[in-house]
Amino acid sequence: MSDTEEVAPKIPDGEKVDFDGLIDAHFEHRKKEEEELIALKERIEKRRAERAEQNRIRSEKEKERAARREEERLKREEADAKKKADEDAKKKSALSSMGSNYSSHLQKADSKRGGKKETEREKKKKILTGRRKVLNIDHLNEEKLKEKAKELHEWMKTLESEKFDHMERLKRQKYEVTTLRKRVEELSKFSKKGKTVRRK
Repeated sequence: MSDTEEVAPKIPDGEKVDFDGLIDAHFEHRKKEEEELIALKERIEKRRAERAEQNRIRSEKEKERAARREEERLKREEADAKKKADEDAKKKSALSSMGSNYSSHLQKADSKRGGKKETEREKKKKILTGRRKVLNIDHLNEEKLKEKAKELHEWMKTLESEKFDHMERLKRQKYEVTTLRKRVEELSKFSKKGKTVRRK
């Protein structure tokens, strides 16, 4: 049984059938269905286009946000790098100043020691000249000779004690000079290392 036969109404016996009207009605119904189908397709395409446009706008906004975040990150890194470079420059300046002060101090110490050496040598010479004793023992008897030997022994002990004190003082001065020189060398190495890192 065809679609026309299914939808066709029953016609009472003896009545005249308007076949032209039925055909026109059938085609009019099909036309409306086609128009509705076309309108439905258009609405679907329109919604699809709207969704695509919304997705495009969302994607562009997300790209813009990502670009802003990247720009802000680069600005922060640049500011941090500048801050670190300024701090390194200040540290280098401080270390150079300290190194200069240490060098100046060492030069002054060396200069003073040079002057003191001459002065101390002269003093020592004068002291030794003054302490040099002429032994006149030909006329002494045995008892006097023993006393003289005891006196000379005590005098030698005094000289040894003074010599020991002088050597200890000299050791301390050498230690202080060595320590200062090591500090200057360490500061110089640190300063050169900082300069190499910044050049890289």
